[in-house]
Amino acid sequence: MSTLFEAAGMQESAPRPLADRLRPTKLEDVVGQDHITGDDAPLGRMVAAGRLSSIVLWGPPGTGKTTIARLLAGVSGLDFEQISAVFSGVADLRKVFEKAKARRLSGQGTLLFVDEIHRFNKAQQDGFLPYMEDGTIILVGATTENPSFELNAALLSRAQVLVLHRLEDAALEILLQRAEKAQGRDLPLNKDARETLRAMADGDGRFCLNLAEELFALRLEEELDTRSLATILQRRAPVYDKGREEHYNLVSALHKSIRGSDVDAALYWLARMMAGGEEPLFIARRLVRAAIEDIGMADPQAVVQALAAKQVYDFLGSPEGELALAQAVIYLATAPKSNAAYKALAQSMRAAKEHGSLMPPKHILNAPTKMMKDMGYGAGYQYDHAAPAGFSGQDYFPEEMTRQTFYQPKNTGFEKEISQRLDYWQSLREKKKEEG
Repeated sequence: MSTLFEAAGMQESAPRPLADRLRPTKLEDVVGQDHITGDDAPLGRMVAAGRLSSIVLWGPPGTGKTTIARLLAGVSGLDFEQISAVFSGVADLRKVFEKAKARRLSGQGTLLFVDEIHRFNKAQQDGFLPYMEDGTIILVGATTENPSFELNAALLSRAQVLVLHRLEDAALEILLQRAEKAQGRDLPLNKDARETLRAMADGDGRFCLNLAEELFALRLEEELDTRSLATILQRRAPVYDKGREEHYNLVSALHKSIRGSDVDAALYWLARMMAGGEEPLFIARRLVRAAIEDIGMADPQAVVQALAAKQVYDFLGSPEGELALAQAVIYLATAPKSNAAYKALAQSMRAAKEHGSLMPPKHILNAPTKMMKDMGYGAGYQYDHAAPAGFSGQDYFPEEMTRQTFYQPKNTGFEKEISQRLDYWQSLREKKKEEG
């Protein structure tokens, strides 16, 4: 069985980054992932039982996916093979499978670690299945993307998905302490700067250790404060992939914060999206949607404000135009909320499908020809402007259809006034019906 260093294609004496030198040698030393590595957790139970099954490790960068795969190979006595879906193709997979089959004939199992497994297409993913089923390989796939969207159902049915969490502050501090022990000296940081360094890592353990290694290399004599640290180490861009799941997670958080009238949370998610380089048009489009879906007639100006924010951004550009988006978010989050129009459309669409072939009542049909007049088109129509209170109370539903109520305004904002009008008109209808 190859060592961890050989599996990575290097000798133990080769110069290696601090993050690689501090890679845990025991599963219990992996930080921040106790929910899957602990004794009573999925991996802990697998190791204790001596029965390792195929898994998919899903989590952000720098959370220990590669480390866990290597450790599982070691404790299970399996030969470790590693490939990356970014650099490998069908030929590479075929070679790996042939080597695994040869090992199996000699009684040696293989743990195949596939980094970025979601990058393989459907056919390539299907290629793993027979080798997983007959035990030629134990597959450990690693992905930063939601497996539900990126991996085939057939593959997922044969592998357990384990979710890794971004490292919390306490876990990052453990890594920094390990780095200091390995280097034999403390990081040249005061308390606030040390907190800032952990914040810069943004939950990525590998990046945290890379930052620490940069500081050790500087051989600084005095402690750095937060400002000095920020000058020396450029803060990395937040993890945000505009084309994948994080893109939709954050816009969902923004929308739901607006719906929940949490203006501060809404501004935070807006800022996260803008810091990640999100397209302003995408944000503006979601704001317009929130205005009509969650505010609607409770404040008809909401959609006007959302559209105006888009126009202002187009006119001013960045960074001034971003203030228009923020203003729209504030307006929408603090506006009265109603989904009455949203629900009314859904209900009326269902009714339209059920009664889609019914004609309008004849009294509201135009009669441009004599034949149509003879057929009763337009007969009995009452002109509402000429009626008392400007309301005739006629029924405009198809004659074969019972009158229904789709729009039920809420008692908030402008809809409170609308509700009063609808109640008044309904009373006039009932009065007319009684006078009948």
